[in-house]
Amino acid sequence: MKHWIKLLIGSLLGVLLGFFLPQNVPAFSAALTWLEGLVISIGRYAAVPVLFFSLSISVYELRQDSKFWGLLLRSLITMAVGGVLIISAGILAVFLFPPSRIQVSNEEQIAAISLGTLDSILEIFPSNMLSALVSGGVYLLPVCVLAVFVGIGLSFDRNQTKPVITLIDSLSHIFYYIASVLSDVVALLFVILSAYWAIRYRAVLADGKFRDLILLLGGLSAVLGLAVMPLLLYTLKPRMNPWAALYGSLGPALAAFFSGDVNFTLPVLIRHVKENLGVRRRANALTLSLFTVFGRAGSAMTAAVSLIVIISSYSSLEITRADILSIGIRACVISFLLFRHPGDGAYTALAVLCAGYSGEYKAGYLNLRPLAFYLTAAGAFLDVMFASFASCAIARKSGLQEGKNPRNFI
Repeated sequence: MKHWIKLLIGSLLGVLLGFFLPQNVPAFSAALTWLEGLVISIGRYAAVPVLFFSLSISVYELRQDSKFWGLLLRSLITMAVGGVLIISAGILAVFLFPPSRIQVSNEEQIAAISLGTLDSILEIFPSNMLSALVSGGVYLLPVCVLAVFVGIGLSFDRNQTKPVITLIDSLSHIFYYIASVLSDVVALLFVILSAYWAIRYRAVLADGKFRDLILLLGGLSAVLGLAVMPLLLYTLKPRMNPWAALYGSLGPALAAFFSGDVNFTLPVLIRHVKENLGVRRRANALTLSLFTVFGRAGSAMTAAVSLIVIISSYSSLEITRADILSIGIRACVISFLLFRHPGDGAYTALAVLCAGYSGEYKAGYLNLRPLAFYLTAAGAFLDVMFASFASCAIARKSGLQEGKNPRNFI
């Protein structure tokens, strides 16, 4: 059975169960929360080793082929341009199809929510570089930086580093296989994630006040992730079938939407981009690392749209062009700074955007607290689709992608 079909069946069964399971039973909710944490942990379990060893050998091979800097530059440009376009599309959509106002309350901010950027920069270079490998598996940037240095170090003298190169290459394949096995296990347990998601969604629908915002974000995510992004692949030369690329990305799309966690989705994404989209390991290890850590434009766009809805709900005054520009620029910057928030990126981005205002707007994000899981789901879905299609496009332009027959997709 195709991997994406396993995830789809788990999703459908979970959603179906979620609409019949009890909703306001504390013991049952606590059990589901615990089970969700367990499944997320299993999904993240192999992310650090497969990322570290694959990225290390990727950097080494790209440097040997003199393609490292070119691939890195293409990735950064794609990330910046794509981020601006995605966030701009979201802001434009919220004005073209304005949702109804939400009921707001003047809740006080309990504690300041921060991206922790300065502390995060310090943690990139711990006193002992090897301690980057024994982190909790949430903050992946120190792991990526260490892998890049190891990959560079492998190039200094091949006579001395050849045994280590062989070992790292073997470990990369071993942990890739382990991650593949675990992704199949996660597919069997996916019913838990989708059931818990459906229970929360049911509660939000019953409330009724967020329906327009849900429709806007759902429609916007579907149009961008399932139509616009794959169609952009058609502009590449040689031509690429955009619908085959979309078909090959369905597994990561489902994993991201129902988990809301990009680190959970990363092993699934690496596997599908390699085996379905034909992106070679030396390319996808680097590009997917960059987009997973830095390219969170989908989460930032979701936050920007939500902030505009919050401001419109507080005041009957029109939002000025200066405010729109400010929100867009700040959202673009935040999209590069969500590396510590793989599972709550969109809601954290919204809180940080609100913190830029004073008075009642400062705690405006608290009005969307019941919808936080949905914001995170939509943001993670777009983040992962952006990473998948961008990685495929960059590898194709760099000569590191080969065509795959959809019949052979996993």
